[in-house]
Amino acid sequence: MLNMDFARRVVIHTGEQEWIASPSGGVDRKPLVREEAERGHATSIVRYKPGASFSRHEHPLGEEILVLEGVFSDETGDYPAGTYLRNPPGTGHAPFSKPGCTLLVKLHQFDKRDRTPVRINTHKTRWLPGIGGLEVMPLHEFEHEHVALVKWPANERFQPHRHFGGEEIYVLSGEFCDENGRYPQGTWIRSPHLSQHHPFVEQETVIWVKTGHLPVEQTS
Repeated sequence: MLNMDFARRVVIHTGEQEWIASPSGGVDRKPLVREEAERGHATSIVRYKPGASFSRHEHPLGEEILVLEGVFSDETGDYPAGTYLRNPPGTGHAPFSKPGCTLLVKLHQFDKRDRTPVRINTHKTRWLPGIGGLEVMPLHEFEHEHVALVKWPANERFQPHRHFGGEEIYVLSGEFCDENGRYPQGTWIRSPHLSQHHPFVEQETVIWVKTGHLPVEQTS
C-alpha cells in the first residue's frame, strides 16, 4: 500500500518522481496513492507515449481523469488538455492516445450511487466569481464531495479554514502556498478530515481541488 492512511497529510512534487512502466507498453505512471498493485483505490500521474493504448477494462468503482497535456482518447471521443472526465462505476473503455498525453487519474474512489458521467473542456467553460478575488469553475458535486478548478490572482490570500471530509489539490500552474510550505506546478497535496490551513499565492495560480471525499475517521 502507498499513502492509504487518510489521516496523514501528504505532499508530493510529481515533477521530481521517476516514471514507472505499467503492464501496458507505452504507458508509464507516477503513483501517488495505491491500495494494491493493479487494482483497488489508486491516484496516479499517467503518461501515454504517442500511439500507446490500453486494453479494454472496467471501472467497478469509477474513474476520474484530468487531462494535463496532449490528447486522451477512447471509443467515446478525443479529449484535449484541460478536459475533466468522470466514468461512473460499472463503465469500461479502451483508452489510447495518438499524439501522447499526460493525465491525473483517480481509480475506484466513487460512491456507488454517483452515476453521472462528466465530460468538461475547462478551456471552453466560463469561470464564476468566488470569494474575494478568486474565480471558480465547478466540475462535479455529489453529496459532500465537490470538485472544481480555482484561479487565484497574484497576491491573493484566503481566510483560514478547515476541510470537512478533507481536501485534495493538484497545482496546475503558478505556485500555491500556505503556512506549511510552497507548492509549485505539478504538486499534489492531500489534507485529512478537519485539517486547517491559511492559503495564499504570490503569482497567478490555478489549482484543481476536491473536498469532502476523504474518510472522517482515521484509516491505515
